[in-house]
Amino acid sequence: MAAKGCKTIGVLTSGGDAPGMNAAIRAVVRTAIHEGMKVKGIMRGYAGLLEEEIVDMDTTSVSDIISRGGTILYTARCAEFVTEEGQKRGAEICRKNGIDGIVIIGGDGSFRGAGKLSALGINCVGVPGTIDLDIACTDYTIGFDTAVNTAMEAIDKIRDTSTSHERCSIIEVMGRRAGYIALWCAIANGAEEVLLPERYDGDEQAIINRIIESRKHGKKHYIIINAEGVGQSQSMAQRIEAATGIETRATILGHMQRGGSPTATDRYYASLMGARAAEILRDGGSNRVVAHNHGQIVDYDIREALAMKKDIPEDAFRIAQLLVR
Repeated sequence: MAAKGCKTIGVLTSGGDAPGMNAAIRAVVRTAIHEGMKVKGIMRGYAGLLEEEIVDMDTTSVSDIISRGGTILYTARCAEFVTEEGQKRGAEICRKNGIDGIVIIGGDGSFRGAGKLSALGINCVGVPGTIDLDIACTDYTIGFDTAVNTAMEAIDKIRDTSTSHERCSIIEVMGRRAGYIALWCAIANGAEEVLLPERYDGDEQAIINRIIESRKHGKKHYIIINAEGVGQSQSMAQRIEAATGIETRATILGHMQRGGSPTATDRYYASLMGARAAEILRDGGSNRVVAHNHGQIVDYDIREALAMKKDIPEDAFRIAQLLVR
């Protein structure tokens, strides 16, 4: 039971949506209720908290949502919550509604907000939900696997038409300032080139030279996976076509990567992470982030987690460079 920890908890999703968030919500709600806690859903993230868009949740509230993409609680970004005044008002609203703990499903920005609420006396636990895989404290973030598979399938289709027309195709994938989706897709799709914000040196002429050399050796198409953090795919395509004489098209996959039914991997880890977050609040824990590391579900202090740095795995990048040529 909830004797030593929280009695009533809230759950919210914040920032960009990610497939698997609903699985995490479901796990939070059902675990918390099993442990004797009441659960309230906070709509539209921190923005909904400040507007007091708070609803009671029970086990039936989360029935049949595990297979759905997006988030049933909706999500938003909230500039007001970045301010000290907004944070204090958020804590007051929690107390007014009897909420003594919150599970926050989102990314780094969401966790900063959780840290502020924790300092104001509201027990908070973060669950990493972002397709970008850019949270340093965890090997896995909810939504990444679905996003990569969505992008991979789209790139396979683009390769078919690119081959038919003997084109160069630049496909831009999401990831914000991180290149994980691009790296995985470059390897999984057998791309000829991958541009990552962590590694790209801006030498476009080198790419042009490789395309020309590849065509000389009989290569009929050329696939470039470009990360969102590098960008400029449309103008890059124009410059490559002008320099090579090869028809070049840019495709920006965009927000389709955020949608769709989550994969088994996303459902599985979201459920484990959501359940652990509820258990931490049951035990009176606060200012924590749940993570998946080396096959284990663990948790870190939010300040420690936010101070960690993350980079593209060097071995994976080396292999990508070896295979994409």
